[in-house]
Amino acid sequence: MDDQRPRTHGTATVLVVDDSAFYRQSLMLLLKEIPGIEVIGTASDGLEAIHLVTKYRPSLITLDLEMPRMDGFGFLRWLMRTIPTPVLVISAASDAANTFQALELGAADFLAKPTHLASWEILKVRQDLESKLRAILAASPAKLCERVERTAALRMVAPPPARSEPRVTDRFKMLAIGASTGGPAAIQSIVATLPPDLPCAVAIAQHMPAGFTASFAERLNRLSPWQIGEAVPGRWCRTGEIIICPGGHHLSFERQGGGIRVLVEEAGPNDRYAPSVDRLMESAAETFGADVIGVILTGMGHDGRRGMGRIKKRGGFTIAESEETAVVFGMPQEAIQEGAIDVVAPLHGIVEQIVRRLTVGARR
Repeated sequence: MDDQRPRTHGTATVLVVDDSAFYRQSLMLLLKEIPGIEVIGTASDGLEAIHLVTKYRPSLITLDLEMPRMDGFGFLRWLMRTIPTPVLVISAASDAANTFQALELGAADFLAKPTHLASWEILKVRQDLESKLRAILAASPAKLCERVERTAALRMVAPPPARSEPRVTDRFKMLAIGASTGGPAAIQSIVATLPPDLPCAVAIAQHMPAGFTASFAERLNRLSPWQIGEAVPGRWCRTGEIIICPGGHHLSFERQGGGIRVLVEEAGPNDRYAPSVDRLMESAAETFGADVIGVILTGMGHDGRRGMGRIKKRGGFTIAESEETAVVFGMPQEAIQEGAIDVVAPLHGIVEQIVRRLTVGARR
């Protein structure tokens, strides 16, 4: 253990847990530049982290997963059972599967590590780090724990039924879903319970860096009767299929003849949100018109507000996750205040709303 200090009143205190002295030092330098944030201490493994959490009760923890003695998974299980505390996982894209396991155990979000271990690339991620810290500090630890329990329950159910072959048709509806902080667990809850025979395609924009969404799609695919994968540019949009926008890219659509093709564009250096929920929703509204259901889930910021408004203006139907279940109510609240939402529902009621709107003869 090193650089241990008592809590300072009026600041958000952060514990840095990583077995690499380089990353501990780098994160400390980054965190010290963020107003209102104080590093209360560092630990090189889960056992040291338990001691410091018990002693100082930090506001937030940054967590490496691969560590000696006690790894990040063992520490997370102890933490969420004993002293639920918001956690930001620091993970490399090569550890994407482990990252999503950590999210299922209760971590609120993750930050991608630089690809070269012994470099100062990590100092370039300050803006992303600050944004995620602000979002996580606004999250409810109790709601994070509820998500853990719900995700565990989903893994206990029977395997999904055999998949039917997705079809290209000239008329079907689009279900567009957007989320940020707390979104992976919320999306998993929806796709695991979405009936497979609905006359629609599904497109998802979850704020996530490049290198992680393929693993996210694979994880979802094991829980759902739908065909789920990363969006492939130029592919036809098909009923019975769920496409995930690749991390660091934007997803949109283009009508060609009797079908609709998927477009994937790399995000620019000045794009604040990637994947962009607004870009997905606006393109869905322009391409599908009134045949769109837009769903905005948990997350910090205002991404999706403009896009949900566009769906509503074109005659589509819009749903926002309620404050009752949203880990961070920022994105849904922004869309609600904009007047862009038709129905506000808790996470466990959203699939019911979707099915009702997709049922033949259902009215708005």
